[in-house]
Amino acid sequence: MGRATVVLTSQADKQKAAQWVMKAPWNTRVTFAASKRSLPQNDRMWAMLTDIASQMTYHGIKLAPDDWKLLFLDALKREVRMVPNLEGNGFVSLGRSSSDLSKQEMSDLIEVIFAWGANNGVVFHDDQARAA
Repeated sequence: MGRATVVLTSQADKQKAAQWVMKAPWNTRVTFAASKRSLPQNDRMWAMLTDIASQMTYHGIKLAPDDWKLLFLDALKREVRMVPNLEGNGFVSLGRSSSDLSKQEMSDLIEVIFAWGANNGVVFHDDQARAA
């Protein structure tokens, strides 16, 4: 068996997973994980990051939404891992990816982004559209 994923949404899904486990050869790795972030959560995060990137600077530097995402991921879970870059003239952060976040972790990240934005005068256009 190669790689397979089943999302447990019914008793039939649980039975399918149990059958796969019973048929799996020894040394097969089985992983149980919470649901990954949803597409609406992902869309909201990027809309918020884009709003922040268009309205704010960080220590006098204009950052891209991707850069802001790394700052907020760090705020969500402190995970400082830095290594020298390949040329030896700078550093690379080996931080966490948002694509690995569960739905709950993504909700927590959105709350961190919203709280920071609210405290720093960011106007979130997603919230304006929702209120209209």
